[in-house]
Amino acid sequence: MVGGTPRGAIVIGAILAIAVAIFMLAPLVVVVVSSFSASEFLVFPPRGWSLRWYEEILRSRVYLDAAWFSLKLALVVTALALALGAGAAIAITRHAVPGSEVLQGFFLSPLVIPTILLGIGLLMASSRWAGGPSFWTLAAGHVVVTLPYVVRTVAATLARSDRSLEEAARVMGAPWWRRYWHVVLPQARPGLAAGAFFAFNVSFDEAVVALFLRAPGVETLPLLIYSKLEFSPDPSVAAAASLMILLTVVLMIALDRAVGLDRVAA
Repeated sequence: MVGGTPRGAIVIGAILAIAVAIFMLAPLVVVVVSSFSASEFLVFPPRGWSLRWYEEILRSRVYLDAAWFSLKLALVVTALALALGAGAAIAITRHAVPGSEVLQGFFLSPLVIPTILLGIGLLMASSRWAGGPSFWTLAAGHVVVTLPYVVRTVAATLARSDRSLEEAARVMGAPWWRRYWHVVLPQARPGLAAGAFFAFNVSFDEAVVALFLRAPGVETLPLLIYSKLEFSPDPSVAAAASLMILLTVVLMIALDRAVGLDRVAA
């Protein structure tokens, strides 16, 4: 008879889980707390409390322009990544595509390639064939980076779906586009939602590829934060980063309300 889990193992597991949680959340707490500092410099713990830095970035044309550009870029990248990634995932999971495992590995390869090498390669390719850095070359670079998340989440969802429903629709005479629209895509909804969440966040937060592919005079919000940290670090940087953290939390809540985090995790 197999006994239960030893109490010592449970205690050790709980301690490790708490330690990992603290290790992951402590930097975020430091950033958020520092954003309320009344000091002129970025220090922790704060020497006094103030909301002046949030007011400053919300009135700063530099921060607002960078945030608006990053938002537009992330929305375009999310739409493109969903269209391409969902199509690739459906082709791999629903059709006998030759070398489907090789194709799936190819789509996931940007996850294992160092981002700086990817940025250099994309810069060379865009300079030779696309006329150099621009909004659309930057969007294409972000699509390359975000595509693996969409392909993986949608393919995983479709692999667990009931294919008999699609077969029933085919038997009932539904054309191929109706089968995809009314059967396949609804089954892939959790994967599409998770893929959109990851694609938007990765694109909005990405800085390395943007460093190589941004057009002259155009700056994304992450690049602006890095430049501020390099030349004039003040609590406005922490305030901007805190708002980015808040955006991620809001998107997670929206994802939970839309499909449920438990379904996405499954």
